[in-house]
Amino acid sequence: MPHEIEIIVPPGKKKERLDVFLAHHIENATRNKVQRAIEDGAVLVNGKTVRSSHAVSPGETIRVTLPKPPPQDALPENIPLDIVYEDEDLLVVNKAAGMVSHPAHGNYTGTLVNALLYHCNHLSTLNGTTRPGIVHRLDKDTSGLMVVAKSDVAHAKLAKQFAARTIEREYWAIVWGIFHDESGVIEAELGRSKSDRKKMAVVEKGKSAATEYSVLRRFEYLSLVKLKLRTGRTHQIRVHLAHVRHPIFGDPTYHGRQIVAGSGAANQKAEVNHLLKLIDRQALHAKTLGFLHPTTRKRIFFDSLLPADISSILASLEK
Repeated sequence: MPHEIEIIVPPGKKKERLDVFLAHHIENATRNKVQRAIEDGAVLVNGKTVRSSHAVSPGETIRVTLPKPPPQDALPENIPLDIVYEDEDLLVVNKAAGMVSHPAHGNYTGTLVNALLYHCNHLSTLNGTTRPGIVHRLDKDTSGLMVVAKSDVAHAKLAKQFAARTIEREYWAIVWGIFHDESGVIEAELGRSKSDRKKMAVVEKGKSAATEYSVLRRFEYLSLVKLKLRTGRTHQIRVHLAHVRHPIFGDPTYHGRQIVAGSGAANQKAEVNHLLKLIDRQALHAKTLGFLHPTTRKRIFFDSLLPADISSILASLEK
């Protein structure tokens, strides 16, 4: 079934062609696809059809009807995997930054699922042929530990633990600024950004979300923090930290590549630029993972080393 999205052009937005505006604000959209949708009448501005050249203005309401893309079976690909643990029921993998968890529109190859299908003879089928084995996800540019189910029984039992929030997960991140307290909880409702559909944002009447944090190290203008999720919303950690003016260092989507006001880094621009060259993503790593084994019922726990890019930043800061 197709679904609709609504975009309200934000105040102060400079005039821009409709097709260009939508290509920047709809996930996996290209200008050609947008132009075809406009020609087919799938795009309405204030309830009326317009041309691709229409100049969007602040306050206009744009409704786009998106067709649901047909699913594609994932295919095995010989991609190296960092396997931390494996038995007949499951695997625990240390996902590299830059790898998408499973095939989706615009990313049908090179994913973790493609690599898993090459490595394993069987994976769980509860999520269909495009997401075999996938119990939970990490953002493309977040590195760290993930559990993958080989059987449907293991998948169901692991999914139940995720739903009950009994899975132990700990993330480490380098963030802008200095926390004045040692620990706390960030609580803010999250939803799709109205100004940029590719982003999430703190919104009224969104989905409830809570992130626990504790400070591990303080540097001159950056902090190393440990994070735990009380809820599991898309981009939750990244949006919550940006909301409290501590965006994750290096995050190109949520202001992590800009010097944060009051961070004390304005006089260290050369050093900041050097550190940003060490990482092209958010400095966020899913470091630990613990859960009840679906067959043995014994609790197992895994810890991972920080990846090279995050480690190199910390080493530079410690000098």
